[in-house]
Amino acid sequence: MNGLSTILIVVGLFLVGGIISFAKQQMPKSLIVLLSISAALCLVAGVLRLEVWN
Repeated sequence: MNGLSTILIVVGLFLVGGIISFAKQQMPKSLIVLLSISAALCLVAGVLRLEVWN
């Protein structure tokens, strides 16, 4: 794992925690959808940058 993939995965997991927190606080659905899209993009980008796939 290089540094950028680690950072992307950690940021993605941080955003997943934000999704859970915002859902418990019953924040607007559009904000939760925006967070979930960004978390998914960060996690996918981090996993695809791993050296395992080469």
